[in-house]
Formats: sequence, C-alpha cells, structure tokens
Amino acid sequence: MLLDELIRISYEIRKSVIEMLAEAGSGHLGGSLGLADVFTALYFKIMKHNPADPQWEGRDRLILSNGHVAPVLYASLAHAGYFPIAELKTLRKIGSRLQGHPGKDKGLPGLEISSGSLGQGLSIATGLALGLKLNNNNAKVFCICGDGELQEGSIWEAAMSAAHYKLDNLFCIVDRNFVQIDGPTSSVMEIEPLNLKWASFGWHVASCNGNNINDFLITFSEIENIVLKPKVIIANTIMGKGVKSIEGDYKWHGKAPTKQESEKFLEELKKYYETIGM
Repeated sequence: MLLDELIRISYEIRKSVIEMLAEAGSGHLGGSLGLADVFTALYFKIMKHNPADPQWEGRDRLILSNGHVAPVLYASLAHAGYFPIAELKTLRKIGSRLQGHPGKDKGLPGLEISSGSLGQGLSIATGLALGLKLNNNNAKVFCICGDGELQEGSIWEAAMSAAHYKLDNLFCIVDRNFVQIDGPTSSVMEIEPLNLKWASFGWHVASCNGNNINDFLITFSEIENIVLKPKVIIANTIMGKGVKSIEGDYKWHGKAPTKQESEKFLEELKKYYETIGM
C-alpha cells in the first residue's frame, strides 16, 4: 500500500475515534489520536493478518497493554474489515462488543486479549512470543505500551524474561507522548533514560517519530530481522495529534468531546491533513 493511501487511512481512523467518543460521551481521546499513525502502519502495512479468518494460526498478534486507548484499536480493526464501521458508534454502550477497555469475552473479531490493568501486556506478549517459538510458528508479536505504563515494575520483569529467552519475534512499541493522566511523566515519575534502560535489559532499541508513518515503517524495516534479541521502538508521539487545540494536553487523556467540540475537532483534523498533503 502506498504512503498516500496509508495517510488517508490514518485520517479515517482519527475521524472515527472523534466521532465514536462524542457518541459515547466518555473514553480516552488523546492517546487514541496520538497512536493512529502507528496503528495504521501496523494493520495496513506491517502485520500479517486476515480479517476473513481472525484466528488464522499464521497471523501476527497485537497486544494492547495500554487498554484505555481501545478506540484506536477498534477503529483500526473496523477499517481493516473485521466488523462494520457503523458498529463503532456503539462504543461503551450496554451490550456492545466495544467496551471501554478491550474485553475478549464480548467476541470481537481481531481482539487477542482483554486489557486495561496497566503493566500486564508485555508479560502476556512475552508468553505468546515464547509459545510461538516453541511451536515453530514464525508469527510476530507486537505489544503497545504507554510511556506512563513503564512505571510499572511488571514491565521490567517481562523485559528481562524476553531478553533471557532471546525472543526476536517480539516487538514492543512505546507510545512516548511524555504525558499521563495526572500530568507530565517527568513530574509523576521520571522514566528516562529509556533507551539505556531497555538496552540494559538486553533489548535492541530504536526510536522514531511515531506521528510519521514513513519514519515508523523505515525504523521497523531496519530492526525487523535482528536476531536473538527482542526489539523495542520508542515512538515519539503527541497526545491528541491532528487536533491542534488539544495536542499535548494531558487533560484530554481520558476525556471525550461533546458533540459541539467534536465538530470543531473534525474541522481541525481536516486542516491538519490538508497541511500534510492529503
């Protein structure tokens, strides 16, 4: 798929995120908008998967450790063809398959695990990656983590284990937007120097502009075939990316727009994409 088409898809994903949160009246907007480019690159270029056969054994697995950004996962799955795009408007409604945090018990196709309790996803991804290795399955495992989530000790236990077992089929992508629900990560609990920390745990470390699809794709291609080490991409993103009036504002971590705000945000989003040539 050409870059122009990937950019168009990222626009549709962001647009869906704004619309579904406005309809729900609750949810996590900032991180979902910030990760739209990463999810576009994964679901529409990098990952092996089949919406017509969600349980295909050869599929790559995606584990959303920071489960509160479920809206961007749901929007990506819908636009990839796992379920109708119209279903996105059922987010957080009673009986919906699209819960506030991913719930595998709801039967949503394309969803690998339930998530939401921060710090657990990398452990699950490590176990999956090890299991695939033991079964001679060449599929990859991608784990998305928030940067504030790296304050959890269980992340580093998993990181140590993944390096010990030389899980070169495991890729962690850190959403490095420098903010979390209570403010800047540097104020809540400093996590730098991230590159050195991951490297000291035995991982191959790369970083990129997580809001530039091409940069993310190039970075992934550079590390994809490195062997005997798990890999981490520190994706530098901006919370709320594409909606200028809320970019970088931690107050939009877990806040949904009103219908009136959503109309304004959609106009800002359209203007942003016009500046990058869509």
